[in-house]
Amino acid sequence: MRIRSTVRAAAVLGAAAALTAGCLSSGGGGGGSNNTSNSIEIMYGFTGNQSDDFKAVVSDWAKSNGVTIKFSPTPDFNSLINTRVQGNQLPDIAIFPQPGIMRTIAATGKLTDLSGVVGSDVASNMLDGAVKAGQDDSGTQYAYLVSANVKNGVYYPKKAAQAAGLTSPPQTLDQLQAFTNTIAATGTTPWCFGIEAAAATGWPATDWVEDLMVINYGSDVYDQWVQHKIPFNDPRVLAVLQQMEQLLLTNGHVNGGRSAVASNNFGTAGNPMFDPKPGCYMYRQGNFLTQAGFFPKAVVADLDNTVGVFPMPGKTAESKPVLGGGDMAGLFSGKNDSAKKVIKYLTSTEFQSAMAKKASWYLAPRKDVPLTDYPSKTSQNFATVQNQATEWVFDGSDQMPGAVGSGSFWKEMTAWIAGQEDAKTALDKIEASWPK
Repeated sequence: MRIRSTVRAAAVLGAAAALTAGCLSSGGGGGGSNNTSNSIEIMYGFTGNQSDDFKAVVSDWAKSNGVTIKFSPTPDFNSLINTRVQGNQLPDIAIFPQPGIMRTIAATGKLTDLSGVVGSDVASNMLDGAVKAGQDDSGTQYAYLVSANVKNGVYYPKKAAQAAGLTSPPQTLDQLQAFTNTIAATGTTPWCFGIEAAAATGWPATDWVEDLMVINYGSDVYDQWVQHKIPFNDPRVLAVLQQMEQLLLTNGHVNGGRSAVASNNFGTAGNPMFDPKPGCYMYRQGNFLTQAGFFPKAVVADLDNTVGVFPMPGKTAESKPVLGGGDMAGLFSGKNDSAKKVIKYLTSTEFQSAMAKKASWYLAPRKDVPLTDYPSKTSQNFATVQNQATEWVFDGSDQMPGAVGSGSFWKEMTAWIAGQEDAKTALDKIEASWPK
């Protein structure tokens, strides 16, 4: 449900060592509510209006089902959940922002296998990659996505882009390159791009790299790269950075020039699309960008008429890979009937449909949530992109060790884009930073 984990807690990096060294001595399965308690706790990392919308929907259901819920939102989720696991002070349900932290905690034996808790309809109505995101290396299902993100949308200003020649969305990567070249030939930069995000500067660049990895090589190679079964500086990754330079970073292709990208804030980098004379025509970013606080207010107020969106295309028209993400719910109190009822609800069409109707930012991971439940055509488009994916992969940096995924990967992509080092040097430094 969160925009993304822009500043992941440093505790993720040392979580496995800390948990296995300390908390297992207390015995498995402690914490949470007793077996018959109707009062349970849900801990999660999204706050603000996202937390408010979540609480409103779940509270309505809980009142009708005799369950009392303590909601525990925290922006420091990763650090606090590790502390609570080590102290055996467990919530009944945790909603994890990344697979990595979930898998680390699952390894302690404290999470419940959900295969005997929720029905088979959950997995059958989700994309295969989204289901696998909640599994450990053995394939045990310890969590399910309860909200999803599409991270490979390409936004464009409808009227201006049509006038510039975008009569239909590109269906292949070659067509996208051709349209990019057509716009650049007019003297206007085709792409908006910004990677500035305070302490998290660089993360939008990592999404570009991950997207092009799955587009070019498919989910199997992508997973091998994310899991470090092939080196970070594999020649195929270098080829992706060279492709990114050709498409996005070539002189005349990006608004403000390549040197401005690192200081251009990701949240507003797309706004020049809506100037009277557009400063750029395309901005690749996640579905979160449609909520208030990013595009100009007038654009958000008339989103469907003003903004178009298409997915980053595959190498062929038939290939429709999606770079995704989301929040996944896991169960600590596997013997508590109320906690099991709540986890069943969170993974149900009923909950996800209610969230889609309630919250403009929400995207359901279940494919059987009707498109008409989404409040805008733009939200419906994102749901369609997700549901029609031929491959769905979870954000790679969110699965990598913290020293890489929210460390060297961000840092070296920033240095490479800023022209401080070449692509090979950047990749070699990231490879060298991978924990032994």
